[in-house]
Amino acid sequence: MKNLKGVFPVLITPMHQDETINWEGFSNNIEYFINQGVDGLAINGSTGEFVSLTKEERFKAVEVAVEQVGGRIPLIVGTAAETTEDAIEYTLQAEKAGADAALLINSYYAHPKEEEIYEHFKAVAESVSFPVMIYNNPFTSGVNISVDTILRTGKNVRNITHVKESSGEIRKVRDISRQGKGFIKTFCGADDMVLESFMVGAEGWISVGGNIAPRTAKEMYDAYMAGDIDRAWELYDKLLPLLNFLEGSGKYVQITKHAMDLKGLAGGPARRPRLGLNQEEQETLKRLMEQLDVLEASTIHGGEGK
Repeated sequence: MKNLKGVFPVLITPMHQDETINWEGFSNNIEYFINQGVDGLAINGSTGEFVSLTKEERFKAVEVAVEQVGGRIPLIVGTAAETTEDAIEYTLQAEKAGADAALLINSYYAHPKEEEIYEHFKAVAESVSFPVMIYNNPFTSGVNISVDTILRTGKNVRNITHVKESSGEIRKVRDISRQGKGFIKTFCGADDMVLESFMVGAEGWISVGGNIAPRTAKEMYDAYMAGDIDRAWELYDKLLPLLNFLEGSGKYVQITKHAMDLKGLAGGPARRPRLGLNQEEQETLKRLMEQLDVLEASTIHGGEGK
């Protein structure tokens, strides 16, 4: 079992102009992030437009990613679905294909109650043997899972090992991290609260901004882990304008895809009904990337500041 800890960019699913998936670009992007030194990768998440992909595309994304990663770093696969039966199918496929863990949110249309969420997570996790990271994101699922339910799930279900906490409630990150010691670990899922989350016990970051500035994100995490808090704050302050833009825009998928294009990587359009960035948003993104010195990647072996 690989150690799930550190900075995990949650990747886009790059597309051609006709909205078909750019599989070569997907593989090249993965290689680029590995070369940037990130701790792991996540695919088929919200940033990867999982709700806009077919079952066959989601399955293929797992197969392509597993092959490209080749065991070099941990790979987490989003396996969310509206029904428990479908979530089990996606999670079983990810495990069989060779992924290292699953990322599982509750049903996002049904607005399930706490007991329904618990039983959903339990049923899916017990169908596999690899680690499962449950996911609290009230902004997309419409439900803010309680600390008690998260702790109960982690304590009672053997292979539920982590939670991605995206509510933006720092007290929730603190309480889960401290009360869950020994049976569940927290990852930050709110980009604009990441350093605060580390300070109250989070051990990792499923990061949208890590797509755009992976080395800076990793350097910030490493500085914090080394006890260089001043350096961590310096890098966080540098990242925050971009992270705030991502969190507040409502267009984090489109922003990240356009950023990939600006970096010379594979981005492309988002699938409709998502529309691209307007001129003002494009200019804002470019300015933020210039400030971070991350506009040029040029090749998969390139990097920030090149």
